[in-house]
Amino acid sequence: MDHHTTPDPRYARDRLARALASALTHDDPLVREAAARRADAWYRVVDGMSEGTLEIGSRTPVRGLPAWVTPEVVHGGFATGAPAAAGPLRPHERDLVRRHGLPAERTALYAHHLTEEGMAALTALLDSGEYDLELPEEAALLTVAWLLRAGDARGALDLLGVVEPFAATLCLTPRPAPRRPVPPGTVFRDTVGQVDRALSRRAARTDRDGNRPKAQQEALAVWNPFADRVLSHWLETVRDGRVDAVRPEGWDARGTALLTDYARLADEHTLCSKHRRPKENLAVLLAALRESAEEGGPTARRRGRLQHAVDSMVAKRGRPGSARHTALRSVEAEQAARPTHDVLASVLRSRIADLPAASGISDPAGALAPVGAHEAAEFGVPAHWPVPEPLRRNVLRGIVGTLDELAALGVITSAEVMAGLVPALVAEAEAASASDPALSRLLAAHHRAFSRRRSLLLLNLSSQVRPTELPWVRTTLPHRTARDAHEWAARDLLIRLGTAVLEHFPGTIVPNPMVSQFTTLNRSARLGLPFVEELAADIFAGAFTPKFTQAAQEAGALLADSPYARYYGIDYAEVLALPAGDGRGEGRGGDAFAELCRARAGHPGPGVAGQGMVIEQAQILTTHNLAVLVGLGVRPERGWADLARRAHGVTMDTVAGLPRSPLPDRVRRAAFSWRQTLFFLSLCSAPEQRDVLVWMGGRARDLPAHARRRLEPLLAGLCQVVDGAPLRESATVRRFQGWSRSGYWMLDDAPATGPGQIPNGGA
Repeated sequence: MDHHTTPDPRYARDRLARALASALTHDDPLVREAAARRADAWYRVVDGMSEGTLEIGSRTPVRGLPAWVTPEVVHGGFATGAPAAAGPLRPHERDLVRRHGLPAERTALYAHHLTEEGMAALTALLDSGEYDLELPEEAALLTVAWLLRAGDARGALDLLGVVEPFAATLCLTPRPAPRRPVPPGTVFRDTVGQVDRALSRRAARTDRDGNRPKAQQEALAVWNPFADRVLSHWLETVRDGRVDAVRPEGWDARGTALLTDYARLADEHTLCSKHRRPKENLAVLLAALRESAEEGGPTARRRGRLQHAVDSMVAKRGRPGSARHTALRSVEAEQAARPTHDVLASVLRSRIADLPAASGISDPAGALAPVGAHEAAEFGVPAHWPVPEPLRRNVLRGIVGTLDELAALGVITSAEVMAGLVPALVAEAEAASASDPALSRLLAAHHRAFSRRRSLLLLNLSSQVRPTELPWVRTTLPHRTARDAHEWAARDLLIRLGTAVLEHFPGTIVPNPMVSQFTTLNRSARLGLPFVEELAADIFAGAFTPKFTQAAQEAGALLADSPYARYYGIDYAEVLALPAGDGRGEGRGGDAFAELCRARAGHPGPGVAGQGMVIEQAQILTTHNLAVLVGLGVRPERGWADLARRAHGVTMDTVAGLPRSPLPDRVRRAAFSWRQTLFFLSLCSAPEQRDVLVWMGGRARDLPAHARRRLEPLLAGLCQVVDGAPLRESATVRRFQGWSRSGYWMLDDAPATGPGQIPNGGA
């Protein structure tokens, strides 16, 4: 079967048009500037596709650039034609040029690195570990330095022969940077420097929202008490409910003094402007006071406004000095005494000022403690004042901890966020392959850089470039002598990561960046497990690699005759009989598996929806890595029943949101979490399965009516398959899948199912 396909150039042209529109019309100049950069990148994509210098969909999309060169990639995996390491000199390159009096070009930098002085500097960086790699290419010359010191001159010369033709174009210079002193097995989401910048933005806010707390403080501490004084002054003139009926002795002089005080206060306190609005009560009282001082009394029209203002102020808060008024002003005085976020942000910045900017915060208790006595004196903040939640969240993003600890703190909020932190842990496992500390650190830094390499849009069953295809990585392979330690570390971390993903996000599909890290560890541990990616329906060519067949057969060995298999109508004996291929893309395993998925989807034909239906069947058959993780040895600490309940909680929350967002994407997310629920439930014992069903029924009663109507057909079907019967679809029993060519029954306002469809306690 020919699976060859090519991308539609209209996508790139549409992206270019949208970027140009934003660059020309957006109100924000920063947005216009960013859009202009995007437009330039998309112009290069469109130009390269039309001229044939770009082959989008290939793993080497740029003519003349080998696979090891990191391409510049824009949204959707489109290469622009430029290497990511090209462009103007980076700041650290310019600094090196200035310090050594070199020409401002990369060929001069390359030549300098190969001198005795330059090689000594690279070796010193290796030993100190005080460098960072933005891109994988920046590891090349460090690797040369290490190979020469290790006595592998042939490997160093071979590597130089590969990279030298690109020395004038690519940044090969590592960036000096402090080491990240964090304990093994821990990560952080933001660096100290990033946390400081976030707090700095809060401390320096001058926009309306940023000034609002200070303006409110000014109103409470200055203008409300002054308004009380002016109101009390006018209340001295009341007789028979009428204001300005009588003026006690000295009243005019006291009024003049109030006007003088107002002028001074207005000059000193400028944040709150409400008192300047002519229709505001205080402004009305002051205007009448001026007329009394200048003209002997307010006009009849002003007197009416004055009466209304005084009456409304008394009605709203009570007379000044009354119990009601005193209690209100006491609360407001407490509010006015509270420190604003900008001041507290400055307190927090002072706490992290001496920490390494490139590392994390290892002492969360100290960073988030209430204001201390010395801080209270320095910043004018009440002692023992707690850190407010918005600032607390800023600091927490920099806290160093294990994945479990950061998830418990709410720092890791999704499987995607977790996947972004995992490369630092995988880098530790990769570093275990080298016994030399300098090489170990280099391998770890390189893995972190390689993990930031953006994935390409690949077609025709192509695979992303692997680290071992990079020449500087390949030359180190013979020197990695700690193979047993490396394999053990990789397998152990793979189990820990799989457990963390399932326990913290049981209702979420494993995201592709996490699958990529699983795959790296899988290769390092030499396990040969078939981890599969989530495929995009809009570019799916209708074919699967043999590892999908192998993953489905792993699921078949685990789930044969389970509620999962009965609910989705899977004949796992048929799956186990499929030819599996050899795992490297050869053999008929992928083709036979694709035919089975198309048949299960009802041969939906072309189009994104039809392709999505076929992909969903592949996810159902393979369980999208869940069965592989269980086969590896992943086990949740609190048991499978707990995961089933929590995954169903995601389903309930998602379905409950359908009226607010009646989109197929939300339906698909609910189908993902429902599938996870079925998988976890299938691993429970029979009594546990019944207990979970009863729990589901009880929770259903607490849902809104529309959510109950949508979930009851699912629960009714679940009851059938848990009882050992195959799913029999009807008006009240439905199989829930996320893709469809003919609409989504779950979006219909279907009538509620009758009683008896779910077990006792859940009807």
